[in-house]
Amino acid sequence: MHAFSRRNFIQTSAATGVIGSLWPIESLRAASANEEIRLGFISCGSRANELMSAFEKVPGTNVVAICDPDESILAKASKRYPKATAYTDLRKLLDDKSIDAVVVATCNHWHCLAAIWAMQAGKDVYVEKPLSHTQWEGEQAIAAARKYDRICQVGTQQRSDPMQAEIKKFLHDEKALGAIQSARVNRYGVRGTIGKRATPLPIDPKVNYDLWLGPAQEKPIFRDKLHYDWHWDFNTGSGEMGNWGVHVLDDLRNNIFRDSIALPKRIFGGGGRVAWNDAGESPNVHFVYFDTGSIPVVIGLANITNGAKEKGAAAHPGPGSGYIAYCEGGHFEGQRGKGTAYDTSGKLVKSFKGTSGMGLHQQNFVDAVRSRDRSKLNAEIQVGHDSTGWCNLANVAYQTGRPYSSSDAKQIDQKGWHELLAETSALMSRHNLKLESDQIRLSPILEIDAKSQRFVGTNAEAANRFLKRDYREGFVVPQIA
Repeated sequence: MHAFSRRNFIQTSAATGVIGSLWPIESLRAASANEEIRLGFISCGSRANELMSAFEKVPGTNVVAICDPDESILAKASKRYPKATAYTDLRKLLDDKSIDAVVVATCNHWHCLAAIWAMQAGKDVYVEKPLSHTQWEGEQAIAAARKYDRICQVGTQQRSDPMQAEIKKFLHDEKALGAIQSARVNRYGVRGTIGKRATPLPIDPKVNYDLWLGPAQEKPIFRDKLHYDWHWDFNTGSGEMGNWGVHVLDDLRNNIFRDSIALPKRIFGGGGRVAWNDAGESPNVHFVYFDTGSIPVVIGLANITNGAKEKGAAAHPGPGSGYIAYCEGGHFEGQRGKGTAYDTSGKLVKSFKGTSGMGLHQQNFVDAVRSRDRSKLNAEIQVGHDSTGWCNLANVAYQTGRPYSSSDAKQIDQKGWHELLAETSALMSRHNLKLESDQIRLSPILEIDAKSQRFVGTNAEAANRFLKRDYREGFVVPQIA
C-alpha cells in the first residue's frame, strides 16, 4: 500500500482541499478468518472506553494504536493499552500501514472527516453515531466508502440485537396487530444545566485545542466543561436529537419501515432551550412531525423535568427512549433491549427480550472486515446516513424556526401531532412557561427531495444553508467524486 505520509497529506490538503486526490489508494489485503484485525482508536473518551470493552471481547482483534488530543485522556488509555502506539494527532495514526481498521469515537463534528481520511488511507471504519454533523458531509463519507471500497459500520448498535428481526416478523410478516397506522418516537430523560460563564472557558494546556476543534469553527466557549457538553453546542454537536434521537429513529426506520423510507417527504417542528438559562444552543424540548408519504411519525424529546419543582422526566406515553407503533389491532412499544405488544383493550399480547446490541455489533463489523463483504453489515454507512438524516433535518427545522404560533402549528392536522403539542404545552405550564412564546420556535413546513437530499419549495433557501457547514482551513471535509 502507498504510504499515507503526513507530508503528502498536508501538501494535498493545502493545494486542493481533497485529501488523497493526487495519489492512489490500494486496498488492504483481505483478512482471513484466522488473521488478527489490528485496530486504532481515534478518541479515547468515555464512549471510546465502552467500545474498547466491546472490541476486546471480539476474538482476533488487537488495539495497536490510540489517539486523543487531550494528553490526560490519552495517558489513561495508554495504561489500558501499554503496547499500543499513542498519538495526539490522528493523521500520524493514519500513517501506520499496519492498522487494518479504526474506531472513530470523537465529537460529532469530527465523525465524517476522520472516517473519510481513514478510508482514504486504506482503513476500514467503525464510526460512532450520528454519522454526520450535516447531510452533505454524510454524503461524502458514503462516496469515500464506495470509492475506496472500505467497510464502514455506524455505531447504532441496536441494529445487531436479534430481537429486531423478531419484532419485524411479528409486525409485518405475521401482522399480529394489523396494519400500522401511525408511529411515535420518544426521548425523555433529564439532563442538568451545563452552566453559563461570564468569561470564556480556559482550555487546559494538555489539550491540543486546534486538533480538538478540527472542522469546527473557533469560537469562545461559555459553558463550564469542554468535554461531553459539546453535544449541546451546534458548532460541535447535534443536541439530544443526534445523541439519543438517532438511536430511537433508527429503530423506527428499521422496525416500522424496514428501511423503505430513507428520508421523510416533509418535516415540521420546533422546540426551545428553556428553564436552564445556560450556554447550550440545542433545544432541551423538541417536537417534530415527519410526513413519510405513508405512516405519519412524530418525535417528542425533553431533557427538562416534569415540572419546576419535580425531579423526574417529563410525562409521556410509552417508553422514555423508544417508539410506539399504533396499529389497527393494538399498539407495540419498542425500546433498547425489549418490546411489548398490546391489544386494543390494553391487554399484553406478547413480550420481546433483547440486548443493547453491544458486542454483537462490533463482532458484525469485524466479520464484514474479514469477509470484505459490506452487505453483511447491520448498520452499513448508507443505513447510518439515512437514520442520521432524520436527526439532521429535525435540527434544521428547529434552526429555521420562528416564534411559535398555535395557528401555524395547526397546519398539520394529525392526531399524534396534536397530542404531542398538547403534552408539550402542559409541560411548559408546569415550568411556568408558555408554548406560544418567543422561547419556543416553530419551523415552516419544509419539503425534502429524497433523491437530492435537499429542501425544495417555498422555504428551501433558509433550510438548505444548514445542510453544509463552513470548515476551518486544514480540516475541510473533501467532496468525493
